[in-house]
Amino acid sequence: DQIDWIELNEAFAAQALAVIRDLGLDEDKVNPLGGAIALGHPLGATGAIRTATIVHGMRRRKLKYGMVTMCIGTGMGAAGIYEAL
Repeated sequence: DQIDWIELNEAFAAQALAVIRDLGLDEDKVNPLGGAIALGHPLGATGAIRTATIVHGMRRRKLKYGMVTMCIGTGMGAAGIYEAL
């Protein structure tokens, strides 16, 4: 509930829906500007794109906390939490 914006890098719609459901995420907070399926998923740029999107979006909307998640192949993943100061 403390996270205001979640950038979930979804490789596939089914994967994103499962993550949202299993983690109990608020759908209104997930990819409010569209995700990788809508905007594209250039290999190797996921972290930069998702991070730039959330940092600028949090600033525009005056939000406090944001989270970026991404898959990085072979079943692994990475995530980052951002706090606006």
